[in-house]
Amino acid sequence: MTFITSYHIFIKEFVSEFRTRYALNALLMFVVTTLSIILFSIGKESPTQDILSGTLWIVIFFSAMSGLSRTFVAEEERGTSMTLRLLVNSSSVYIGKLFYNFILILVLSVIIGISYLLFIKEFTVKSFDIFWMTIFLGSAGLASASTILAAIIAKANTKGTLFPVLAFPILLPLLLTCINATKLSTEGAFMSEAVKEFQILISFTVVMVATSFLVFDFVWKD
Repeated sequence: MTFITSYHIFIKEFVSEFRTRYALNALLMFVVTTLSIILFSIGKESPTQDILSGTLWIVIFFSAMSGLSRTFVAEEERGTSMTLRLLVNSSSVYIGKLFYNFILILVLSVIIGISYLLFIKEFTVKSFDIFWMTIFLGSAGLASASTILAAIIAKANTKGTLFPVLAFPILLPLLLTCINATKLSTEGAFMSEAVKEFQILISFTVVMVATSFLVFDFVWKD
């Protein structure tokens, strides 16, 4: 029953997003703007793969912050949060929102990754299996942390500024691990050499999801 309800919440989020296109338009414009700035900044320079790997995840991080921060804000603004609290259990809400955030950030990260490869010629990936696995696991980690943080700050007066301030220290280990794994992909490393980074990313996601399940009921009903 919980998963069926979560599925309906997941569908509701997508229908609502495609009706308003708020997050999608904001994210796409942010991606286009940041990639353009990076291209103009590079010019004729030849930055190292380390710098380009870090820049890639900076773009993904701030894109996620601009889109995922409104995960629970819409319910508060429209006054539908009370209806959800009465009709749906908190676990269903969390699972539905988590999967929506994961799909959104995964699609965004894939678009950024492809655009990065196409337009930034200096960025060369030699191990695409490591690169795309890092994108997938990094997106899962971003979604797991952002969902609970969005629920916490939904009722705050300074939602826009508070979200990235809270998210950065929590997501810093994830971002550093993603950057390291991306550097391995540019060096042509074997999959076995990136296992340590993948284990960290998976552990981060599992810990965040488990912790969120424990505290979400208190956050949602407070």
